[in-house]
Amino acid sequence: MSRLRKFVAPEFVFGGGARKLAGQYAGNLGARKVLVVTDPGIIAAGWLEDVVASLREAGLAYTVFSAVTPNPRAEEVTAGAEVYRNEGCNAIAALGGGSPMDCAKGIAIVSTDHRHILDFEGVDKVEAPMPPLICIPTTAGSSADVSQFCVINNTRDKVKIAIASKAVIPDLALIDPIVTTTMDPYLTACTGMDALTHAIEAFVSTGSSVITDIHALEAVRTVSKNLVGAVNQPDDIDLRSKIMYGSLEAGLAFSNAILGAVHAMAHGLGGLLDLPHGECNSVLLEHTMAFNFNAAPDRFKTIGEAMGLDLRGMNTNDKRKTILLFVNKLKKSVGIDRTLSNMGVKISDIPDLAQKALKDICIYTNPRKATKRDIEVIYEEAL
Repeated sequence: MSRLRKFVAPEFVFGGGARKLAGQYAGNLGARKVLVVTDPGIIAAGWLEDVVASLREAGLAYTVFSAVTPNPRAEEVTAGAEVYRNEGCNAIAALGGGSPMDCAKGIAIVSTDHRHILDFEGVDKVEAPMPPLICIPTTAGSSADVSQFCVINNTRDKVKIAIASKAVIPDLALIDPIVTTTMDPYLTACTGMDALTHAIEAFVSTGSSVITDIHALEAVRTVSKNLVGAVNQPDDIDLRSKIMYGSLEAGLAFSNAILGAVHAMAHGLGGLLDLPHGECNSVLLEHTMAFNFNAAPDRFKTIGEAMGLDLRGMNTNDKRKTILLFVNKLKKSVGIDRTLSNMGVKISDIPDLAQKALKDICIYTNPRKATKRDIEVIYEEAL
């Protein structure tokens, strides 16, 4: 309780219709012209019109930048920043999943601190204040809308880089469960497992605190209990809201406690083969938990209890097996059953992937110190 810890979070509005408040809040933040960062899928789903309509109603000008791909590339950040400057924008609204939100954060960084986005890799490298940023998430998992992380794909080195700074926390998150109804079941599953991974890694992180623990365990409880239902009943707004809430809680936890080896390893996979981040986390999660378990057995026991497991009377090894089996069954029950080899990873890729994971900022708060060979073994087990 006496350890120094800080906790930062943006203002957020949670609930159905929150997306329609974009214009009102952009005006409150002093916006004159807003760069709306999104992607083609969100435009096709129809959610962009609600956001730009609210900007028009507030009397604000806007321009749309939608050249964003999954695992947003450094080149897309550069292109978006050019649009921001050329159009005379002074605020940004991100509408989408983790990719548009991370791209928007990157655009905000370079629009005021005129360097290449890859120069900001690491912790507290962002020096200039960003323009006002509003995030409107359309998936329930990435939590980029409330976090101090920005993850960008370095296509030259085939790795995703992580930028961590209080400066990249959005000014406002408009968290609207209704927009998640256009996610397909597999995306719902992958992003939900991403949220669960965030919560688990935050709870066992060496940077955790009694404050982040509250949010992490609430996320574990909520996602574990409701993810299967949300995947199988996609039109159930109550279930969608619970998973969105679980994602929010997980985001508040990991943004402040940081993460661990799962994310450090997943970033390399995303950069190498442009793989879905949530799926990478899902494939690696149980293997990394097995590696970390004995470094924090009491913490993992608490996670198991939050998942609804009865661990009374079990020894440590049986608790470990029961918790890992639950994670494996949950993942498969929502349709995530590929291995890394199914996803295109080769045994020859592993040494380079392990080396990159050891350089990722997320590895530093993993509960067990890992060597290059330790990381290689986890990858091999996930093949």
